[in-house]
Amino acid sequence: MILLDGGLATELEARGHDLADALWSARLLADDPGEILAAHETFFRAGAEVAITASYQASFEGFAAAGFEPDQTAMLLRRSVELARHARDSVGGKRWVAASLGPYGAILADGSEYRGRYGLSVGQLTEFHRTRAVILAGAGPDLFALETVPDVDEAVAMLAAIDGLGVPAWLSYTVAGGRTRAGQPLEEAFAVAAGDERIMAVGVNCCDPDDVAPALEIARRVAGKPVIAYPNSGEHWDAAARRWTGGSRFRPEAVAGADLAGGCCRVRPADIARLRHSMEAAAGH
Repeated sequence: MILLDGGLATELEARGHDLADALWSARLLADDPGEILAAHETFFRAGAEVAITASYQASFEGFAAAGFEPDQTAMLLRRSVELARHARDSVGGKRWVAASLGPYGAILADGSEYRGRYGLSVGQLTEFHRTRAVILAGAGPDLFALETVPDVDEAVAMLAAIDGLGVPAWLSYTVAGGRTRAGQPLEEAFAVAAGDERIMAVGVNCCDPDDVAPALEIARRVAGKPVIAYPNSGEHWDAAARRWTGGSRFRPEAVAGADLAGGCCRVRPADIARLRHSMEAAAGH
């Protein structure tokens, strides 16, 4: 099992940053990049082997609304990869950087990524993702994290957006009750990656821990690829209040059977350290 990091924004909030705006953790790419670097290092030191960049909610449209020029946005997207690379080099060891391509719904900052179906065509979604993907690929990540994808149309668009860039990717959906957030069967969702040599793993992220095991069984069977899981803590996101409610249910057992595993929102470095310990114990170390 390869160990991913946890919730980057959660760690940044724990370090005292208020991320309650439309740019979320991407705002610190401009305001305090050193804190992003430190958060990546913290996860690496907890045992993570993969850092997911702070570009999930970064877009030309989102930064433009905050007053940034296109060249500044491009610089900040590149910076997201550079910070993760610097953290990797600082900690050392065999580790990787995954450039996050979050869903279109993330830039709306209203929870749309947990619903999907934005009223955009596959072509429009492809154009949106392609612009970011080209910049991120040029910064030299090891792979793309096509993550928190709520429906099949957006997955198809993301795959088209990374075509020809020479960067492999994983594809992970956010799911609920055995379907995508848009309500499609998971067999249909994972089938888009079958036979696609660019996709090195498929699975789920930012979902309830209880939804992981059945989704991974379908992913492995349908796509025939390694499977990835990094659920959230199981707490509930209140989009109106912009806060999490309930208690954490993240446990190492939730991601058992995954080839790549970690955590998403509300999963802290201590959780990743426990997951590392569980992995090593299972391997007899």
